Amino acid sequence: MSETLTIQVADGSFAAYVARPDGVAGAPVIVVLQEIFGVNAGIRSIADDYAAKGYIAVAPDVFWRAEPGLDMSEDSPGDWARGFALYSAYDFDGGVGDIAATVAAARGLRGASGKVGVTGYCLGGLMTFLTAARADADAFVAYYGGSTEKYAAEAGKVGKPLLYHLAEEDEYIGKDAQAVIGAAFKDNPNIELHGYPGCNHAFARPGGNHYDTAAATLANARTDAFFKQHLT
Repeated sequence: MSETLTIQVADGSFAAYVARPDGVAGAPVIVVLQEIFGVNAGIRSIADDYAAKGYIAVAPDVFWRAEPGLDMSEDSPGDWARGFALYSAYDFDGGVGDIAATVAAARGLRGASGKVGVTGYCLGGLMTFLTAARADADAFVAYYGGSTEKYAAEAGKVGKPLLYHLAEEDEYIGKDAQAVIGAAFKDNPNIELHGYPGCNHAFARPGGNHYDTAAATLANARTDAFFKQHLT
């Protein structure tokens, strides 16, 4: 069952896709943060999968100030160009505020337990990390957050559990960047980092060109166990 949630912030409001489990009361909430393609079919499918596991899933529209309601395809070169343009212009600092507002709204949702996890992919993975460092939720899971190395010094501010999945052959997060991330994360006991050998960026994107069944299955199993530990 899905619905739309409107979230108010100081300079406006934005929509979030909400997927609910059937017949579950007191469910934890997972905030699902998009890639550069908007809250598209892939992101909605991830939210729906969380609902099938007994969570309420909330996927906010992070590009709402520029182009609200985007639903683009990873298979379209034009959508890649459009997505990268939006990414280049995106206000990451302001985006953390939007995600914090989403987490606050999620805590008070009808049928919610009050516990909230945050997960995200690519852009959403970076925003998951930044939210873990600058805002609050109960647990965080980031998948290959592009440009994390630029903010790696903030790892010391992560005060809640963070699980981070890193593709070891990531074409957007090179070996030097991975080394920066690993060095910054290793001294914070709240952060658990896993690398996936031979995998490219977006190895866990459902139906994507770089989808790796074995690695995605392993990463998602780790994510499921992590959220179960910290949210239920």
